Amino acid sequence: MTTSSRRPWASLAVGVTALAVALTGCAGGSSSAGGGESKTITWLVDNTENTVTYAEQIAKDFNAANPNIKVEVETRPQGGEGDNIVKTRLSTGDMADVFSYNSGSLFHQISPEQNLVPVTGEPYMANVSDSFKPVVTAGKEVYGVPVGTGNAGAVLYNKKVYEKLGLSVPKTWAQFMANSRKIKDAGIAPIIQTYQTTWTSQLFVLGDFANVAKADPNFAADYTANKAKYATDAAAIKGFEHQEEAAKAGLFNDDFASATYAQGLEKLANGEGAQYPILSFALPEIKVTFPDKLNDIGLFPLPGEDAAKNALTVWLPGGVYIPKSTKNLEEAKKLQAFIASKAGCDSQTKAVGANGPYLVKGCDLPSDVPAAVKDMLPYFEDSSKNSPALEYLSPVKGPALEQITVEVGSGIRSAKDAAALYDEDVKKQAKQLNLPGWN
Repeated sequence: MTTSSRRPWASLAVGVTALAVALTGCAGGSSSAGGGESKTITWLVDNTENTVTYAEQIAKDFNAANPNIKVEVETRPQGGEGDNIVKTRLSTGDMADVFSYNSGSLFHQISPEQNLVPVTGEPYMANVSDSFKPVVTAGKEVYGVPVGTGNAGAVLYNKKVYEKLGLSVPKTWAQFMANSRKIKDAGIAPIIQTYQTTWTSQLFVLGDFANVAKADPNFAADYTANKAKYATDAAAIKGFEHQEEAAKAGLFNDDFASATYAQGLEKLANGEGAQYPILSFALPEIKVTFPDKLNDIGLFPLPGEDAAKNALTVWLPGGVYIPKSTKNLEEAKKLQAFIASKAGCDSQTKAVGANGPYLVKGCDLPSDVPAAVKDMLPYFEDSSKNSPALEYLSPVKGPALEQITVEVGSGIRSAKDAAALYDEDVKKQAKQLNLPGWN
């Protein structure tokens, strides 16, 4: 790695720890002991190019350090389809030896205490940031190590388009809409939407949560306790309303309904679209696919109503977990230990670059991070300028949000109806988790 400087993550620790307080298959060979025959273990990851690229690099470097253990990377779809595959494979005992999956609220939906191997006392857990452990904790046990970096739910924008049109980074929603109209007048798609990849439709809502938290600091706790609703909270409904407003104004790319996430990144990189509300984990994918365009991309938070409270919604990394069904527990833990080490971070940086802070101790960012990462680091480093996404502060997240937001962005459902429908959507999951106030 090149010369680096420490990037603190402490500003997230207090908010994320609130979650911990609120929630008091395999392929194998012969034994590898003593230099014997090699053993193969499997690692299930999502099929984004970024994820596959760094997983394969980790597997390669891990094998170099552990010659008797080979890691085979398997892939699954993203979004709801991928969630169902993970749940099905866990329930049938057919899960890979290790698998990558979300931390936070979705982690709780895979019944960790029933399905996963706890690793609380493993020596390598000392390398894992205390800011991360709460979002992979169920009961009193920790179950995962972080893979990837911290991310933001924000707007990636084409800086060349902004420069050409003389635009400034917006601090309010009104400014964002004014910029978007000027972009449209120039014959460029102002706001990229990619509803063929349904999960991408959620960012207007999920990425707006820092604005919700600024307006209503108790929203996450009240939401978990069934005391606050998207449909009736004036700040929370704004994400739905903003998506509806942008759709009605005709500010999306013409092929928003059929475009894929990969096509959205291509539009952004090539300046065919100017702004893409998306997770910043897109940056390494742009680096892999459009390396010469990476520093043409900047980042700003999804704007709210008040410029003085403009804040960034941040995502913690996903986790790597071991299912109880594994027959290669020792080898699986060795892979976890490698991922939660400086060598594991270096593998990821070598493969796809770094698009935010690592949550593994001793892992620093290179000095030549992309322009968009430089844009977001000031928000990460100042606790008054960020909030973890709601899914890290509350276990309540309904499975149908991505379908609901597709409907809003497509003009099929109003923001008001969508917010009310999502409030209904979360009830079943909250009851399954036996949360107080929901039964």
